[in-house]
Amino acid sequence: MKVYDRLDRQYEKFAKEYQAAALRVLDSGWYILGKEGEQFEKEFASCVGGAYCVGLNSGLDALILAVRALGIGAGDEVIVPANTYIATVLGITANGATPVFVEPDEYYNIDADRIEAAITPKTRAIMVVHLYGQAANMSAIKAIADRHKLYVIEDCAQSHTADFCGKVSGTWGDVGCFSFYPTKNLGAFGDAGAVVVNDEALAEKFRALRNYGSRVKYYNEYAGVNSRLDEMQAALLRVKLSHLAELIDERRTLKEKYLQGIKNSAIILPKVREGAGHVWHLFVVRCERRNELHDFLEQRGIHTQIHYPVPPHLQKCYEYLGHKKGDFPIAEKFANEVLSLPFYNGMTDDEINFVINVVNEF
Repeated sequence: MKVYDRLDRQYEKFAKEYQAAALRVLDSGWYILGKEGEQFEKEFASCVGGAYCVGLNSGLDALILAVRALGIGAGDEVIVPANTYIATVLGITANGATPVFVEPDEYYNIDADRIEAAITPKTRAIMVVHLYGQAANMSAIKAIADRHKLYVIEDCAQSHTADFCGKVSGTWGDVGCFSFYPTKNLGAFGDAGAVVVNDEALAEKFRALRNYGSRVKYYNEYAGVNSRLDEMQAALLRVKLSHLAELIDERRTLKEKYLQGIKNSAIILPKVREGAGHVWHLFVVRCERRNELHDFLEQRGIHTQIHYPVPPHLQKCYEYLGHKKGDFPIAEKFANEVLSLPFYNGMTDDEINFVINVVNEF
């Protein structure tokens, strides 16, 4: 196994459908803000249980525009998990707001029990990340937000259709932000993203913001951006969306093989919170000797990934926030221990058994 991920496997499974969708777009002569995008927005909103979906160019744009659409900017604070990918934090700082980091819990999501201690008079929102595919403790987080009159923005880049207590991620808060980057469970064939909201006026604001701030051509209400989900990506996403439940079921079968097969006291396996739906975007283990494990697997032809080796508060671009090593020890511990094993649709029994056997040899 010389690869960590294989996107070609799931493409090959539905190749004829993808090809037909692509040709349909090419033959249509309409490539931006057309029927394919409109249909995908309706179908995805229905899939997750939201009222409105607005297709965008990327998950990062979804995060940036979510903060902007809610009127959050300079002088405001947004609570965010300390162990997330940098894009989550960029959504805050791109608008001039300040990220306030909170440690993760044992499930790798923001620890709801630590949120209230981070709230100040400047706090405007809680940005939740459903990391690795598992929904965060949303009932507790939403109760805190309601108590303090805060917005809730959900980063659902890795949690398409994951739920908490039966309610799908992205529909608990004010805005659900989705990435359709090719490696996601619902991945496009290039950059793509979307927001899901339940407020019609907010949805219309997003539609304007993504299109230069314009509802009517050449008349601009907002200083918007160019962030439109194109017709080709929308058509291809519609194909994959129609098979998403099947693809996630396959991932759940694969994770069970890992959970049952890996028996090594040096490896900490992932856990699922009671009430939390997990769609297994990644299969992440922890090991105190993570770098040794990584090298051990690499030498035997097994490529792995580290999600993520440097937490945001220690990134060079955020030196101005004044954080130092040791400020968020749990997030830093996870950054030093997490390792994502090969995990993809179309993974064979021979491949997964090979990984299991080598991990057990470590």
